[in-house]
Amino acid sequence: MASYQELMAQIDGLKRQAEDARKQEISGAIAEIKRIMTEYSIDPSDLFPTRGGKVKRAGSGIVKYRDPVSGSGWSGRGRRPGWVAALEAQGKSIEDCLVA
Repeated sequence: MASYQELMAQIDGLKRQAEDARKQEISGAIAEIKRIMTEYSIDPSDLFPTRGGKVKRAGSGIVKYRDPVSGSGWSGRGRRPGWVAALEAQGKSIEDCLVA
């Protein structure tokens, strides 16, 4: 049975081999993609449409919670706004600000 160190050396060797194989396969895949794009006159913007210079993202802009003081809204996604932390510091729940 191989020692731990021998096995780790084998793993490192296999990782290098896998990375080399990946690089070779990627270059072939890129060449094939370019060939197909040329054949069908596909522009990169056909594959990755943008709007206003930004990639379109799926998401909801629907306000789920509203700050009772300022009227600011929050969808419940992403970083919590400061007013939510202030509300919770007062012992209130975010559920108190749920938009019906």
